Amino acid sequence: MPTTTARQGHPSVRQGCPGAASQVRTGAHQPVREPQPSGPGLAGLTAQERDVLYALGCGLPDAEIADALSLPERAVAGQLGRVLVKLGLPDRTAAIVHAFDCGLVVPGQGPRRRSAPAVTGRVRTGPGGGGGSGAAADARLRVCVLGPLRARLGGRPVDVGPVRQQAVLAALALSPGRSVSRQALLDGVWGMESPGANVVPVYVYRLRKGLRLGECPDSVIGRDRYGYRLVRDAVEVDVTCMEDLVGAAEAAERAGDGAEAVRLYGRALELFRGEPLAGLPGPLAELERLRLIERRVALAYRKAHWQLRLGRVADALAGLSALALEQPLNEPVAALLMRALHHAGRRAEALAVFDRTARRLAEDLGVAPGEPLRRARWSILRGDEAGRGRAGAA
Repeated sequence: MPTTTARQGHPSVRQGCPGAASQVRTGAHQPVREPQPSGPGLAGLTAQERDVLYALGCGLPDAEIADALSLPERAVAGQLGRVLVKLGLPDRTAAIVHAFDCGLVVPGQGPRRRSAPAVTGRVRTGPGGGGGSGAAADARLRVCVLGPLRARLGGRPVDVGPVRQQAVLAALALSPGRSVSRQALLDGVWGMESPGANVVPVYVYRLRKGLRLGECPDSVIGRDRYGYRLVRDAVEVDVTCMEDLVGAAEAAERAGDGAEAVRLYGRALELFRGEPLAGLPGPLAELERLRLIERRVALAYRKAHWQLRLGRVADALAGLSALALEQPLNEPVAALLMRALHHAGRRAEALAVFDRTARRLAEDLGVAPGEPLRRARWSILRGDEAGRGRAGAA
């Protein structure tokens, strides 16, 4: 594989690249123009996906790519996953080779990883319209709803007020890129206990005041004729980051890279900090809480599925055992746990999982075990060695 050592330019410095306002500089702090790729192998990639592919080809790890492009590190994995899918590449190594083959990266003209000066990311436009500093680029609001609602501004916790006000912020955070009408906020946060339409502007005003970036009160929450919305470039939401990671994991699955899928599913699961939206009132929070819990269970299941396919049985058993305790009526989880135990040679324990789950289904729901559980039990009873070899195939 060619070795890249010295290119200080970056695609994000191209004129016309949306939001790109800074350049990676040489040791003499002089901007260097990026050589243009000569091949057709970039068709279909967005400008940001080309940026990520270029930085990857130059040998930068995810953390440095995120810094260079002013992206959350978690979003880099999502961008790379889309690059792999669009270009039909199996893994990161193939992407690096492709960056050279298509002329995007030229040997001897890439950024130095350690000898070059620190990379300066894109400078975000400040509230007044001028360029900001690197510190300003870090001053975005970060909203976390995959647990009790938390907000951080410039890396510091921010008090977002009483629970109804928190619920308004959560409703906006759960509608990325979309405006939420005043009536939708009333229905979602207060339900049948609506105190009147005028309460929404009051809560939004308080949020704007407490979460402002610089001197502009509207820099975090915007308004149009459809309602209110979080300003995309000013706010990062953990749910969006989680979905970016899931998209990259699914791309890795399609490419047959199980190890990468496990890693990415693990990173997505790490964003959950307990019960989503814990303690927040209103119909919207309740529905989203249930949806996000189901999402977490599904991701844990997919991670265990691939761990089993990779032969990482102990890791899969640890995750599945905890998940089965949390979800005692979840038949697919119980069936996968049975297969994992069977794969580990623990036949009696696998059958005990069936008995325990069948009993809970009868007592709590009045139903018999479904097809996934019955099929797993039958495979174990007949000593299906092929089934043990395909323990992850659920």
